[in-house]
Amino acid sequence: MKSTAKKKTFVNNMITLGMVAAAWLIMEILMNTGHVSSLLKGLLVPFCIYVIMAVSLNLTVGILGELSLGHAGFMCVGAFAGALFSKCMKGTLNPTVSLVIAIFIGAAVAAVCGILIGIPVLRLRGDYLAIVTLAFGEIIKNLINAIFLGRDADGFHISFKDSMSLGLKDGGEVLIKGPQGITGTPQAATFTIGIILVLITLVIVMNLVNSRTGRAIMSIRDNRIAAESIGINITKYKLLAFSISAALAGVAGVLYAHNLTTLTALPKNFGYNMSIMILVYVVLGGIGSIRGSVISTVILYLLPELLRGLNNYRMLIYAIVLILAMLFNSAPQFITLRKRIFGGLKPQHAAHSGKEEA
Repeated sequence: MKSTAKKKTFVNNMITLGMVAAAWLIMEILMNTGHVSSLLKGLLVPFCIYVIMAVSLNLTVGILGELSLGHAGFMCVGAFAGALFSKCMKGTLNPTVSLVIAIFIGAAVAAVCGILIGIPVLRLRGDYLAIVTLAFGEIIKNLINAIFLGRDADGFHISFKDSMSLGLKDGGEVLIKGPQGITGTPQAATFTIGIILVLITLVIVMNLVNSRTGRAIMSIRDNRIAAESIGINITKYKLLAFSISAALAGVAGVLYAHNLTTLTALPKNFGYNMSIMILVYVVLGGIGSIRGSVISTVILYLLPELLRGLNNYRMLIYAIVLILAMLFNSAPQFITLRKRIFGGLKPQHAAHSGKEEA
């Protein structure tokens, strides 16, 4: 039974990774043959960004069982940490090398923020994490908008007033311009790099879920008291899952920052609505379903762009699709129908196996 379950899990994971790899291959062929519009080309890197965000949030919401409403805050931290490094290294390092290092920096900074938030909050029960992460997302956005950071021969200078207060010497450079953010970040993000990061994210999350650590995390989600009674360190495993989720959001933020020339901490980029949008992707894809998060993110992100020509009816159709998707995932009638369609062969196979064993 164990070997059968492991084989099934391995096959499911390979199918998910194969779907992503096949999507990359198909898009590369279409782009090389000139069959992809400029609009769709511009959406390819954002696809990767939001898939990473959805999969990482699913680790917190679906696997850990905790609600986070400030996932965009970790994305924001990673984006500015990575963009700041690339800005400082511009002209010194190759843009791709700079991006790779920036990814590690962004992930590390976001993970540290996740740990600092998680240590006091994850010891508590209830929706405290949702409230604190929501506050963190808003605080970090407003804090970055208030920071002015510059660099000259004497080192770095910081101010919360304006760029003139930095007192930079001749040849000095303003790195973070308050509400204007960071400008001049190398646009090193590509679809191929995005797909590689998506695959790495999927491998990390799927291996974690199917490991001993992952089973401990899911046992905490299913029954905290029972998990605690058999000696599982609740805080340790919750903090581990939450910090990994935050680090992956930071990776998405670095990719986001290197897809733009100007990075600003605006509400539309890293605000509350962004966190809710990612949460919608997770819920509609199926809480705890990694493959579902990938598919729902691609469909729901692409849909408004495809409906852009309908103008006034675009968001109405989008809302109807969201409702239908929710019903398909949650309504008992649709669940029964899905089981009949996709699970119709399982009882026959099981009965056949039972006869062979007999």
